[in-house]
Amino acid sequence: MSSALTRHARSLWLALLLLTLGGIVGALRMPVSLFPQIDYPRILVAIDAGERDPAQMEAEITRPMEIALRAVPGVTHIRSTTSRGAAEIALNFPWGQDMAQATLATQGALATVASRLPPGTDYEVRRSDPSLFPVLGLALTSDSLDPQALRQLAELKLRPALTAVDGVAGVDVLGGAAREFEVAVDPAKLAALGLSIDDVARALTQANLVRGVGRLQDRHRLYLVLVEHRPATPAELARIPIKSGDSAAAGQVTLGDVARIHPASAPNYTLVNSDGHRAVLVNVRQGLGGDTVRIVQQVQARLAGLGLPPSVKVTPFYDQSELVVGAASAVRDAILLGALLAGLVLWLFLRSWRLMAITAAVLPAVLAASCLVLYALGLHFDMMTLGGMAAAVGLIVDDAVVMLEHVMRRMQEGRARTPPGILAAAAEMTRPLLGSTGATIVVFLPLAFIAGVSGGFFKALAVTMVAALVISLLYARLLIPLLCAHWLRPRDAELAERAGGWLGWLLRQYHRALRAVMAHPGRFAASVALVLGIAGGLAWYKVPSGFMPKMDEGGFILDYKAQPGAALADTDRLLRQVEALIRATPEVASYSRRTGLQLGGGLTEADEGDYFIRLKDGRRRPIEAVMADLRQRIATQVPGLQVETAQLMEDLIGDLTAVPQPIEIKLFGDDPAQLAPVAQRVAGAIARIPGVVEVVDGLRVAGDAIAIRVDAGRARLHGLDPAQVADQVEALVGGNVATRVRVGEQMLDVRVRGPSDLRARAAELAQLPLVAPDGHALRLGQVAQVVVVAGQQQRTREDLAPFIDVTARLEGRDLGSAMAEVRKTVASLRLPGTIRVEYGGLYAQQRQSFTDMTLVFSAALLLAALLLTFLFERLAWTLAAMATVLLSAGAVFIGLWLTGIELDVSALMGLTMVVGMVTELIVFYFSELPAGQPAEVTALREAGEKRLRPILMSALIAILTLSPLALGLSRGAGLQQPLATAIIFGLIAAVPLVLLLLPALVCVLQGRPRTPPTAAVE
Repeated sequence: MSSALTRHARSLWLALLLLTLGGIVGALRMPVSLFPQIDYPRILVAIDAGERDPAQMEAEITRPMEIALRAVPGVTHIRSTTSRGAAEIALNFPWGQDMAQATLATQGALATVASRLPPGTDYEVRRSDPSLFPVLGLALTSDSLDPQALRQLAELKLRPALTAVDGVAGVDVLGGAAREFEVAVDPAKLAALGLSIDDVARALTQANLVRGVGRLQDRHRLYLVLVEHRPATPAELARIPIKSGDSAAAGQVTLGDVARIHPASAPNYTLVNSDGHRAVLVNVRQGLGGDTVRIVQQVQARLAGLGLPPSVKVTPFYDQSELVVGAASAVRDAILLGALLAGLVLWLFLRSWRLMAITAAVLPAVLAASCLVLYALGLHFDMMTLGGMAAAVGLIVDDAVVMLEHVMRRMQEGRARTPPGILAAAAEMTRPLLGSTGATIVVFLPLAFIAGVSGGFFKALAVTMVAALVISLLYARLLIPLLCAHWLRPRDAELAERAGGWLGWLLRQYHRALRAVMAHPGRFAASVALVLGIAGGLAWYKVPSGFMPKMDEGGFILDYKAQPGAALADTDRLLRQVEALIRATPEVASYSRRTGLQLGGGLTEADEGDYFIRLKDGRRRPIEAVMADLRQRIATQVPGLQVETAQLMEDLIGDLTAVPQPIEIKLFGDDPAQLAPVAQRVAGAIARIPGVVEVVDGLRVAGDAIAIRVDAGRARLHGLDPAQVADQVEALVGGNVATRVRVGEQMLDVRVRGPSDLRARAAELAQLPLVAPDGHALRLGQVAQVVVVAGQQQRTREDLAPFIDVTARLEGRDLGSAMAEVRKTVASLRLPGTIRVEYGGLYAQQRQSFTDMTLVFSAALLLAALLLTFLFERLAWTLAAMATVLLSAGAVFIGLWLTGIELDVSALMGLTMVVGMVTELIVFYFSELPAGQPAEVTALREAGEKRLRPILMSALIAILTLSPLALGLSRGAGLQQPLATAIIFGLIAAVPLVLLLLPALVCVLQGRPRTPPTAAVE
């Protein structure tokens, strides 16, 4: 191998240089996003059926659609929510399902029932993926333009410009009502002329005409013949005739004679503001595979060149690229700090600036070359790939350190003073390097079989680390020996000898400890196993548990709901009080508010909505403290408002999988009258549990209704039927869009409706004027009874079964312990036998992820055992190694308990990586033992002497390079903090366990006579 390196040195130099340069090119071309590209197995069907009663809507529309959708191949669960005139159906599929095919199948299933749905029913099928949520949110405000003008500006200028940005999936405009023309008819004048409101609508429809009637050739030209009448202004609409006399002299009645035509806004029951000012919000959504940072940069560049009016202020209220840049900064800091700390450790142990320079050059080269692999695999720079790179820094430096330390040791021994000798010394590390790299890689193999959120997230991290480790192996085995052969000098070995003073003292202390251990290896091994086993078991029992790691995103969502059916003005009045509290919070930089809308879309009533509150950068209270403080102040100072708080990414992941709340108690039963009081009992009981906050009983009331109950007999006396009565009432109250006219680039509705004073009071609806077919007038109260119906409740179903879900969030408490108390509390309520209880929310996701990660850990342990057995063919050594690895894993639980970090999927990933990293240290230790014969105490002592320095160097470097992530020093580092903490504590325990416990276990498990301890150490 060393001779091959010498012969092909130039070609290897060039190949590694090209690999590094290719990685740099690949890194510059890789898209940047927040999370890995995951196919979430969920499809949403949004249904709009106008104005309908929830019960009738469920029977006529939701249930038939659910039955049809149940036949879609692969569907595991169907969940629906039905409200007034709107519904949402969510279909869940197994992870790994082809979601493009599933979307087509869903659309096909709905097409089979479309003809049986009531007229006017519209639906939209969309995949549940991150593109539903914006990557950039912009608020448009102005001191001189009203929201209607701002909306027109956003639709005509901003939307076309921003949609053209590469990677943008869509641009949504929220706030400001659409422009239209309102035709406010006078019922008295219509009655006097024997006309109905339907006659007015019919006249408008027939008068607004553009029709191609054929083509004509004349004088060498081909003409398109158009018959048209295009009214485009109120004056032109007013001149449209709606009735004429029997003769030319009789004259005609125009629209202006019976109605007032004026520009207006479409009926709108939503409000949007930014920092307390009426605003229009523009949400920029990223397509799958888009580059978040580049999209934000290009959007900002487009905005700068649009030439918006000076009075219009564009303010970003949400910018996802800031989180991505923060994660990238964390990786950059980890790389720089890793190179610096590795250099310091090398200087401390070997005192050679050349070794420091080699390590500093190899680290970025390996990471750059790894990017080429990621680019070829179609991965992105995201929180997981960047976190994988940061976590791999220590392993990359470790490979370099192991090779450099071995070469330096051989130089100190006088066996590698020439370039061929150095290359030969490096060749001795081929097998140990392959084994150690394999030990770390095999722990990631089981992740290929894991589904769910944890599998989707950590597969990207695993692929990144495997790529980095393979590239690191190539550079450590090929590049570093060439650098050492051409650059290291005998003086470097002399400098390393001078660093032996404190190492000599450390070695003597190690001899003393090993002598004591080997005097009674069985007793020592049993004592350590007992102490660490009990401590690890106790820590495992006490450590808090969660699902996904918490990180400070720099902003959060505040969902709110006012009293059911509250008027928009009353809800706005309450929210103005909330905004005063938000502005009084010193950490708040800006906020935006949606009423009747949600940031990510979804079924929303006019009495609910959300805020996105953006916090200031720099030193401030933790985001969880700000959220808790604001929630408590709203609860005490703004009664009548129910609020929930969550960070956006937590909310996003929850919405994409099922339910964003950590706690969800699903109550199933056939009797709605029985379900409601049970839900209230459950909500009241869990609200008393410490740490459980924002409890919602699931009894969502859409609001009140006014029922107009037509007396068919009385209506028939006037020549009317219930359908005709409903048509006239609808025209007077809500209005009908009779036609659409083109004004510039826009098509504006022309809405015919009664005057505003007729619909100002519910009590006056009985006085609405109707027109009978023969032309005589009557009042609505003559043929119908008008009553107020209170509390129309939203209806929820799962797999066609009615249910109510009680949800809650947590404050200052981990998910595991809270759910244990929740389950105990619900069980103590002794609910009726007809009520079935299931638990969902993020807790269900946590249980599935923990099960999956436990399988990954077990498989990693078995694969590591297989690798060790393959390398050394000693079952006793394998058993000793596995015991050492398991005790190191116990130290992980102790570390999490001491630091108060939750045991979540990130910590479990760190626990799994500890298996590989400790096995790597063990591989190097076993490589120093004589092959083919049992290990005597003398051989174990010599192996410990030889591996003491490299093990200390490797562990120190890995611990120090992971420290920035473990301390959460940079924004976006929170996702990897549990992983880094787990690895650090695992390595802290692994160093003494490998150097002291492992030899003792080998001695005990071999069951052979040992060399006397005294002689062995002398």
